[in-house]
Amino acid sequence: MPRAVYVLALGIFAMVTSEFVVAGLMPQMAAGLDATIPEIGYLITAFAAAMALGGPFLTIALLKVRQKNALLLLFGLFLVGNILAALAPDYRTMLVARVLTGIASQAFFGVSISLASRLTRPEVRGRAVAVALNGLMLGTLLGLPLSTVIGEHLGWRAAFWAITALTVVAALATLAGVPSADGEAEASGGLRQELGAFRNPRLWLTLTTSTFVIGATFSAFSYLNPILTEITGFSTGTVPLLLIAYGAATVIGNTVVGRLADSRTLPVLVVGLALNLAFLAGFALLAQLTVPAVALMMGIGLVGVTMNPALVTRVQRTGNARPLVNTVHSSFITVGIIIATSVGGPAIDAFGLRAPLWIGAGLAALGLVTLIPDALRRRAESRAVPPVPTEAEPQVARDVPETV
Repeated sequence: MPRAVYVLALGIFAMVTSEFVVAGLMPQMAAGLDATIPEIGYLITAFAAAMALGGPFLTIALLKVRQKNALLLLFGLFLVGNILAALAPDYRTMLVARVLTGIASQAFFGVSISLASRLTRPEVRGRAVAVALNGLMLGTLLGLPLSTVIGEHLGWRAAFWAITALTVVAALATLAGVPSADGEAEASGGLRQELGAFRNPRLWLTLTTSTFVIGATFSAFSYLNPILTEITGFSTGTVPLLLIAYGAATVIGNTVVGRLADSRTLPVLVVGLALNLAFLAGFALLAQLTVPAVALMMGIGLVGVTMNPALVTRVQRTGNARPLVNTVHSSFITVGIIIATSVGGPAIDAFGLRAPLWIGAGLAALGLVTLIPDALRRRAESRAVPPVPTEAEPQVARDVPETV
């Protein structure tokens, strides 16, 4: 695997850590910015909305820029946003900072995944994407708890300064470790060529699958803390350890899926979604039991967000591996997160803390439905019988003398 792919993972890790940091420091930020907890929660929504809506437009603006240079420009914008967040004197400034970092983050994901695909052979692209996306998994495993610890001991502004320092390190590593191959800008194509991929109806269905896969997972992940404490009965001190275990499961699952994504794309998604549906429904039914709850939570970690390498491979084969398709794909994934978090809250008010788990199971079921056309197409192709040679053809072959 090229070293540059691991460097891209470091950049994604920095972006994801910044995305999650607010969730771990809500009370401190509310006090520091003279805001309410719900207002701080809107900062998470603003980041996600900026990713989903602004990222593709920024990617379009960078289509003619070499991909390495585009990454460095995005690091610059992301750095400005994090510095602004660290210095924010009020809530409005913080909101602007989160929008800037959200837009830069989404475009960075798209360009990084495209570059990871270009730097590797077609038969191992799924594995390369999995390596790059380990930055996402490690952001869940390490980035969130580390930034939370820094914020709790040194203040929430220190957490943003730490992310700023990490961003500088990732940018310098990209400058030194990512090659500037000839033809990068040409590989992206013009805007008309980039938009041409979206004329394919299959691409839109493929993108929708990703929305349901990630939405199903985040329906559970977003509310694991209250579910584990209020229903399962774990102490608040135990939950961070369980979340670290969940993060470790995502790293393992991502690695396994990455190795299968190229050769078994559709089967991986079918099995992964079916298992996630079973785990989510089982969790909803057995959340009050300690051992089953932990086992089912770990199962969600293994087969949830870890489907990303297979999702990316499927999207690239249906559309292309260029930055805009990858960025729009990331936007569809972000829409899944927005759906999960926006529907989950009202559902809890109406039906209790198990409701998000049932919503996740429903989204997983819808994801399976979107796979049916591809499954039927694959079945039809497998049933196609090659022409049977006539009796004379083998005889002719036997009569031809062998040459050496």
